[in-house]
Amino acid sequence: MTVVKSPLPEPARQVTFDALQNTLVDLLGLSLIGKQAHWNIVGPRFRSIHLQLDEVVATARGFADTVAERAAALGLPPDGRPETIASAFSLPSPKDGWLRDEDVVTVIAEALGAAIARLRERVTATDEADPVTQDLLIAITAELEKQRWMFEAENWPQEK
Repeated sequence: MTVVKSPLPEPARQVTFDALQNTLVDLLGLSLIGKQAHWNIVGPRFRSIHLQLDEVVATARGFADTVAERAAALGLPPDGRPETIASAFSLPSPKDGWLRDEDVVTVIAEALGAAIARLRERVTATDEADPVTQDLLIAITAELEKQRWMFEAENWPQEK
Protein backbone atom coordinates (compact mmCIF):
# COMPACT_ATOMS: atom_id res chain seq x y z
CA MET A 1 0.00 0.00 0.00
CA THR A 2 1.39 3.37 -1.01
CA VAL A 3 0.16 6.23 1.14
CA VAL A 4 2.50 8.95 -0.10
CA LYS A 5 3.73 8.89 -3.68
CA SER A 6 7.44 9.49 -3.95
CA PRO A 7 8.56 12.31 -6.24
CA LEU A 8 11.82 10.42 -6.79
CA PRO A 9 12.32 7.97 -9.62
CA GLU A 10 13.88 4.55 -9.08
CA PRO A 11 16.80 3.99 -8.38
CA ALA A 12 17.14 7.44 -6.74
CA ARG A 13 14.30 6.46 -4.44
CA GLN A 14 16.15 3.38 -3.18
CA VAL A 15 19.46 5.22 -2.73
CA THR A 16 17.69 7.95 -0.77
CA PHE A 17 15.71 5.48 1.32
CA ASP A 18 18.84 3.52 2.21
CA ALA A 19 20.67 6.72 3.21
CA LEU A 20 17.79 7.97 5.34
CA GLN A 21 16.97 4.63 6.98
CA ASN A 22 20.60 3.88 7.83
CA THR A 23 21.02 7.39 9.22
CA LEU A 24 17.89 6.93 11.31
CA VAL A 25 19.32 3.73 12.80
CA ASP A 26 22.64 5.42 13.58
CA LEU A 27 20.97 8.45 15.18
CA LEU A 28 18.55 6.46 17.32
CA GLY A 29 21.39 4.18 18.35
CA LEU A 30 23.57 7.19 19.24
CA SER A 31 20.78 8.54 21.42
CA LEU A 32 20.54 5.21 23.22
CA ILE A 33 24.25 4.79 23.85
CA GLY A 34 24.43 8.43 24.89
CA LYS A 35 21.79 7.83 27.54
CA GLN A 36 23.42 4.57 28.64
CA ALA A 37 26.68 6.43 29.22
CA HIS A 38 24.82 9.36 30.81
CA TRP A 39 23.29 7.10 33.45
CA ASN A 40 26.45 5.14 34.22
CA ILE A 41 29.32 7.63 34.05
CA VAL A 42 31.57 7.99 37.10
CA GLY A 43 34.74 9.94 37.73
CA PRO A 44 36.01 13.42 38.43
CA ARG A 45 34.49 14.87 35.25
CA PHE A 46 31.10 13.27 35.87
CA ARG A 47 28.99 16.41 35.80
CA SER A 48 30.43 18.09 32.72
CA ILE A 49 30.41 14.93 30.61
CA HIS A 50 27.00 13.90 32.00
CA LEU A 51 25.59 17.19 30.70
CA GLN A 52 27.52 16.98 27.43
CA LEU A 53 25.98 13.57 26.80
CA ASP A 54 22.53 15.15 27.04
CA GLU A 55 23.54 17.46 24.19
CA VAL A 56 24.49 14.50 22.01
CA VAL A 57 21.25 12.72 22.86
CA ALA A 58 19.13 15.79 22.09
CA THR A 59 20.97 16.34 18.82
CA ALA A 60 20.61 12.70 17.76
CA ARG A 61 16.91 12.56 18.68
CA GLY A 62 16.12 15.83 16.95
CA PHE A 63 17.87 14.82 13.76
CA ALA A 64 16.32 11.33 13.91
CA ASP A 65 12.88 12.93 13.81
CA THR A 66 13.89 15.16 10.91
CA VAL A 67 15.36 12.21 8.99
CA ALA A 68 12.27 10.05 9.57
CA GLU A 69 9.96 12.86 8.48
CA ARG A 70 12.07 13.46 5.35
CA ALA A 71 11.71 9.78 4.47
CA ALA A 72 7.95 9.88 5.05
CA ALA A 73 7.62 13.03 2.94
CA LEU A 74 9.27 11.14 0.09
CA GLY A 75 6.88 8.21 0.46
CA LEU A 76 9.57 6.09 2.12
CA PRO A 77 8.31 4.55 5.37
CA PRO A 78 10.91 5.03 8.13
CA ASP A 79 11.49 2.15 10.52
CA GLY A 80 12.51 3.14 14.04
CA ARG A 81 11.15 0.08 15.81
CA PRO A 82 13.33 -1.23 18.66
CA GLU A 83 13.93 -4.55 16.91
CA THR A 84 15.07 -2.75 13.76
CA ILE A 85 17.51 -0.57 15.67
CA ALA A 86 18.78 -3.52 17.71
CA SER A 87 19.40 -5.67 14.63
CA ALA A 88 20.94 -2.95 12.44
CA PHE A 89 22.94 -0.79 14.87
CA SER A 90 26.70 -1.40 14.72
CA LEU A 91 28.45 1.71 16.02
CA PRO A 92 30.84 1.39 18.98
CA SER A 93 28.93 1.17 22.27
CA PRO A 94 29.82 1.44 25.94
CA LYS A 95 30.14 -1.71 27.99
CA ASP A 96 27.55 -2.41 30.67
CA GLY A 97 27.93 -1.24 34.24
CA TRP A 98 29.70 1.83 35.60
CA LEU A 99 31.82 3.72 33.08
CA ARG A 100 34.90 5.80 33.86
CA ASP A 101 34.64 9.32 32.49
CA GLU A 102 37.65 8.93 30.16
CA ASP A 103 36.21 5.68 28.77
CA VAL A 104 32.90 7.39 28.07
CA VAL A 105 34.68 10.16 26.21
CA THR A 106 36.60 7.63 24.13
CA VAL A 107 33.63 5.46 23.18
CA ILE A 108 31.35 8.41 22.38
CA ALA A 109 34.06 10.02 20.23
CA GLU A 110 34.54 6.68 18.44
CA ALA A 111 30.79 6.24 17.90
CA LEU A 112 30.46 9.77 16.58
CA GLY A 113 33.47 9.24 14.32
CA ALA A 114 31.98 6.07 12.86
CA ALA A 115 28.60 7.75 12.33
CA ILE A 116 30.31 10.68 10.61
CA ALA A 117 32.22 8.37 8.26
CA ARG A 118 28.96 6.67 7.27
CA LEU A 119 27.21 10.00 6.83
CA ARG A 120 29.96 11.20 4.50
CA GLU A 121 29.41 8.09 2.36
CA ARG A 122 25.68 8.83 2.28
CA VAL A 123 26.32 12.46 1.35
CA THR A 124 28.22 11.20 -1.69
CA ALA A 125 25.55 8.61 -2.52
CA THR A 126 22.71 11.15 -2.45
CA ASP A 127 24.51 13.78 -4.53
CA GLU A 128 22.58 12.98 -7.70
CA ALA A 129 19.79 10.88 -6.20
CA ASP A 130 18.34 13.62 -3.99
CA PRO A 131 20.23 16.86 -3.31
CA VAL A 132 17.64 17.90 -0.70
CA THR A 133 18.34 14.79 1.37
CA GLN A 134 22.05 15.34 0.74
CA ASP A 135 21.74 18.82 2.23
CA LEU A 136 20.08 17.39 5.34
CA LEU A 137 22.82 14.78 5.70
CA ILE A 138 25.48 17.49 5.36
CA ALA A 139 23.88 19.47 8.19
CA ILE A 140 23.78 16.38 10.41
CA THR A 141 27.41 15.61 9.61
CA ALA A 142 28.48 19.12 10.56
CA GLU A 143 26.75 18.94 13.94
CA LEU A 144 28.06 15.47 14.76
CA GLU A 145 31.58 16.60 13.81
CA LYS A 146 31.20 19.45 16.30
CA GLN A 147 30.06 17.03 19.01
CA ARG A 148 32.97 14.68 18.23
CA TRP A 149 35.46 17.54 18.46
CA MET A 150 34.12 18.48 21.89
CA PHE A 151 34.47 14.92 23.16
CA GLU A 152 37.94 14.44 21.70
CA ALA A 153 39.09 17.65 23.38
CA GLU A 154 38.03 16.16 26.75
CA ASN A 155 40.78 13.52 26.68
CA TRP A 156 43.63 15.68 25.45
CA PRO A 157 46.44 14.97 25.77
CA GLN A 158 46.10 11.25 25.32
CA GLU A 159 48.30 9.41 27.78
CA LYS A 160 49.50 6.15 26.28
